[in-house]
Amino acid sequence: MEEKIVLLDCTLRDGAYITESHFGTPAIKGIIKKLQEARVDIIEIGWLKDKPHEEGTSFFHVPGDAVPYLVERSSRATYVAMIDWDRYDTEQLPPCDGTSINAVRVVFPHGKHREGIAVAKKIREKGYQVFLQAANTMAYSNADLEELVAEVNAFSPVALSVVDTFGAMYAEDLERIVSVMDAKLDKAVGLGFHSHNNQQLSFALTIRFIDLLETSGRTVMVDASLCGMGRGAGNATTELVASYLNRKKHGNYDLDAILDAIDTYMEPFQQAYTWGYSTPYFVAGLYQCHVNNIAYLQRNHRANARDMRNIIASLSQAERHKYDYDLLEQRYLENQSRHIDDEDAVRALRRAFEGRTVLLVAPGRSVIDKAQSVHAFIKKENPVVIGVNAICDGYTYDYLFFVNSARYDYAKNAHETTFAATKKIVLSSIQLEEADSELVLNFNRAIKRGWPHFDNAVISALRLFNSIGVKNVAIAGFDGFRHAYNESYADPSLPTLNPDNRWDELNVEIASMFADVRSRTKGSMEISFVTESLFDVDGRSPL
Repeated sequence: MEEKIVLLDCTLRDGAYITESHFGTPAIKGIIKKLQEARVDIIEIGWLKDKPHEEGTSFFHVPGDAVPYLVERSSRATYVAMIDWDRYDTEQLPPCDGTSINAVRVVFPHGKHREGIAVAKKIREKGYQVFLQAANTMAYSNADLEELVAEVNAFSPVALSVVDTFGAMYAEDLERIVSVMDAKLDKAVGLGFHSHNNQQLSFALTIRFIDLLETSGRTVMVDASLCGMGRGAGNATTELVASYLNRKKHGNYDLDAILDAIDTYMEPFQQAYTWGYSTPYFVAGLYQCHVNNIAYLQRNHRANARDMRNIIASLSQAERHKYDYDLLEQRYLENQSRHIDDEDAVRALRRAFEGRTVLLVAPGRSVIDKAQSVHAFIKKENPVVIGVNAICDGYTYDYLFFVNSARYDYAKNAHETTFAATKKIVLSSIQLEEADSELVLNFNRAIKRGWPHFDNAVISALRLFNSIGVKNVAIAGFDGFRHAYNESYADPSLPTLNPDNRWDELNVEIASMFADVRSRTKGSMEISFVTESLFDVDGRSPL
């Protein structure tokens, strides 16, 4: 690789985390072809994996699997696939024949560079160019970096890449690493950079990396992906990096071809999937935490950013780098299950509810669309009216019940008068200011584990009120979820508690939990519906 600045596009490799490699044959072919037309120097077409290739995916078993996707293969581009150092059997890798990839990138974790290089040697013996990727480079001390570089010099790959695995780097972190590597690494070996955008610094750090090495006398390689597509917070964007190189570093990339690739192939993925900067992934970057930990807390517990921060902060640095879901579940429950003496609050609620029907007003759209029916029920039955995890306009409440701090804070700020004037029942999972005088009950009174979203607000309210002796509960606004978040709620601005937008799965899960509540409260608490609900399954099969 001659001395210059080169661009590597990793859309089909890092983006595979988003689509589970299922891009579809037209998109894989089209993206590669457009990157060729754009004159991108290195095109990373996906992964080599120890399993048979499935058509339409960017996981390949052997390089020959990729040949059908390489339309009008360019002689000027380098085609590369990545392997995890310990997850691919190089014995099954055939010699490079020039029809598919001509390079392999080997990624290895901190402390495993010797093993990674040993794998790389076997690959090069089969005729492939080899690139090395030192994951979590920020974990390397200066002495570690010197040891790594010494081993790399002895092997002499095409390039060695710095990797900001957790999106945690600031400029001074990158400068430290580059200063050591550039001083010790042979000039014949290129130096690359792969960033993650957890702190909105991918593009800025990429520019800084180029500036640090522009006069180094070696090849400088920077990774980017179309629209920044990549795991978690994503990467630097190919369109921004290519434009920068064109305008500032004498690059010659065809931006029209890159934009065509985005218009034709990326927009459907942007509609179907989520990636890029978000507050939860900022927390991951802040604590140098594996993104799978954040994804677990979002997917299984809809944890808000503050709780995520508390949970991740409770892990050791070594634990943050891994993803031990059993440990994470334990820490989540510890964070939520702050035990308090709630007997006075329980006695107060028993007195207030004795002999009365409780009406739970959940925030589904039906409490607006069917407000007349709900108000008629209130006038006739004179129930204790409880707002569940939200305040809906047009209702007067006796109590508000909250299980989630994001919803608590939203109600406090969006409905100041109603919030201040109404008694609150909150679970101990919500951290309150000392001045707050809410009725706080232990989290464990209201939840039953066994479902990913066991802390659903209406289900928690039913379990809680059954435990304190309520005999009759009516429910309004427990509608079930539609496919668009803002179609489901009376207030379309309510903070989302289902970031994956898997509404059908959530409906099925809530139906299962509601059936469990009904079964366990039979004979002790009567449950009825004031508005229609997907979960009112009397006389018909559950979802």
